[in-house]
Amino acid sequence: MTDSPPSRPPETGSWQEVFSAFFRLGLTSFGGPVAHLGFFRSDIVEKRKWLSEAAYAELVALCQFLPGPASSQVGMGLGFVRAGYAGAAAAFFAFTLPSFLIMALLGMGVAVLPDGVLLKGALAGLKTAVVAVVAQAVWGMAQTLTPDKPRIGLAVICAALVLLWTGAPGQVAAIVLGGLTGLAFCKNLPVPDTGGLSVPVSRRAGSVFLSLFFVLLIGLPVLAGMSDSHVIDIIDRFYRAGSLVFGGGHVVLPLLQSSMIDPGWMSEPVFLAGYGAAQAVPGPLFTVAAYLGAAATPEPDGMAGATIATCAIFLPAFLLVGGCLPFWQHLTHYKALRSALAGVNAAVVGLLLAALYDPVWTGGIVNNRDFLLAVACFAALQIWKLPAWAVVSGAALIGGFIAVLV
Repeated sequence: MTDSPPSRPPETGSWQEVFSAFFRLGLTSFGGPVAHLGFFRSDIVEKRKWLSEAAYAELVALCQFLPGPASSQVGMGLGFVRAGYAGAAAAFFAFTLPSFLIMALLGMGVAVLPDGVLLKGALAGLKTAVVAVVAQAVWGMAQTLTPDKPRIGLAVICAALVLLWTGAPGQVAAIVLGGLTGLAFCKNLPVPDTGGLSVPVSRRAGSVFLSLFFVLLIGLPVLAGMSDSHVIDIIDRFYRAGSLVFGGGHVVLPLLQSSMIDPGWMSEPVFLAGYGAAQAVPGPLFTVAAYLGAAATPEPDGMAGATIATCAIFLPAFLLVGGCLPFWQHLTHYKALRSALAGVNAAVVGLLLAALYDPVWTGGIVNNRDFLLAVACFAALQIWKLPAWAVVSGAALIGGFIAVLV
């Protein structure tokens, strides 16, 4: 037996609105996938209120089960909820565009990342600000999604599980544990309403997207083997990288490394230089594909190669999000699943809590100055309600200033 769907349809917007929001996020979201989730929550959930805290946690949990770049998938999902497929595409292009351009130009040799004490200090300040952004996300989500002792305990247990069992398997195991615990023990607890994780498309459209995902996954290697086209070979290699990798940009490195170096498309030093650069720019780490496509020796290279490689590596994420969300909307009408989601949401808090410690805290706090700056950034976000982009920019300036003085 199912409960009736929400009587109020989710508020929708335009793809232009989504593009504007995510372009700003693409310029300022430093720090990797976990930090991106904090930036998304601060801007989309807390400031713009496009969906509820519970709905956001559900989206994060769903994307943890999908291969590909998890934070980019969450961004696509947010755009999808707001403005359908056009919104999902706008979120992807806007969030990815700044880092894509930087990485493509680096791959073409047109641009070089600056170096020096000032830059290193600014990057240290950015890492410290990310600690505050993620801490605020954990604090805010915990207040809504772990309102009682059982769910607080579940969040702590899931955090411990993720810290002890590192990588994507531990994260998936924590979410499964949260769902099973919620199904068993949260039936009589207040379950937060998703508040708008509905999508303005049908399950038939979702079926088309999922079918296309599997057709390309199976068909591209066959087509690449039958054809001498280097373009098809590039699309096949990067599409498979985006389809089969769990855990984000760091995990995709070995697969991309073998795809680019083994056929002699580039040397290992050139490859590693691009991967290092991807971690210093805002936006998704998967935009390393832009660098690789631009720097590869066979044609098409340059901007054409960067565009082909980037679209190919992100296409699976777009198809999976667009295919799964319409079915997810239907499944959440079941009361039993919503009980399980109460546990899943607590598990998501645990995942972010674990990430707040490692890698965010361990990578961003190395001395007393970093700690004081992180506290100041947290106060600016939580008490003074300054936007995340302003806090991050200010922390980068302070970090650079301190580095020059010291």
